[in-house]
Amino acid sequence: MSFALDPQVAEVLAPISAAMAGVIPPPVGDVAARRTALEGLIAHTDTAQPTPDDVTITDFEMATADGASILLRWYARTDTPARPGPAAVYLHGGGMILGHVGLFDGSVSRYVSASGTPILSVDYRRAPEHPHPVPVEDAYAALVWLHGHAAELGVDPARIAVFGDSAGGGLAAAVAILARDRVGPAIARQILLMPMLDDRTLTPDPHLAPFVLWSWDDNRTGWQALLGEAAGGPDTPAHASPSRVADPAGLPPAYIEVGQLDIFRDESLTYALRLSQAGVPVEFHLHPGVPHEFEGIAFTTDVARRVIADRIRVLSSL
Repeated sequence: MSFALDPQVAEVLAPISAAMAGVIPPPVGDVAARRTALEGLIAHTDTAQPTPDDVTITDFEMATADGASILLRWYARTDTPARPGPAAVYLHGGGMILGHVGLFDGSVSRYVSASGTPILSVDYRRAPEHPHPVPVEDAYAALVWLHGHAAELGVDPARIAVFGDSAGGGLAAAVAILARDRVGPAIARQILLMPMLDDRTLTPDPHLAPFVLWSWDDNRTGWQALLGEAAGGPDTPAHASPSRVADPAGLPPAYIEVGQLDIFRDESLTYALRLSQAGVPVEFHLHPGVPHEFEGIAFTTDVARRVIADRIRVLSSL
């Protein structure tokens, strides 16, 4: 028996697959082509569902240690209680090379509306213009910023999570490691959605190849943009590639999910196992029949509804 798409997901993806038939994907290293194609797809999927009208958006500017100015976007439900409550620092996906906070306004607003938990979205700088450690340092600085502004935003510093999908999930895991190693701000939970954790995931798996929405060529492009020639080599630091962490003990409790048809499946499974073996509480979900970031496109399917419900539950429980 071989893998197959979830039937409902397959039905939604069929027109897209037909439209893409015969299209030659960009070569490894072509960041510009990937930005053009994938940012357009993200923008489409983000606006395909209604944006809630009970969420307010406030922009802040954060100065970085190297003199840059980073956009931080705060999403809060209009009826958020005045007393200190939970919050999450959100790091968007994009393979380390694409995306910006505005492309995710709809999805982040939907998380906030459904969970009641405010979210700070970080416009971290991207590779290759800003290679490691710039993206993770931007993300860590945003965590420090939220802790420093917790009182004015009505946030309990003990109930702040790091939250991200794909590359953002990898950055969230890296921030958790950085905060532990620096004895930095407390993190209540790391919420890692189909996370990009391992720069060594470069060899195609023939069982997954027919289904991937983020390919090994895409992955090689992202990691090489971030790390240069060091990608996949022996000396990658854990603050860049969290799978390299020598000892996961003392990291925050984790929620991890991934699709069985995602090239990040094995690294997510391994990371969940290593955290568990180190005494870190883990909730892990492996969703059969679905590829990377499927729920943004196939949001009407039963499996997408289950995935989103789990995310909302975790955000609500902070």
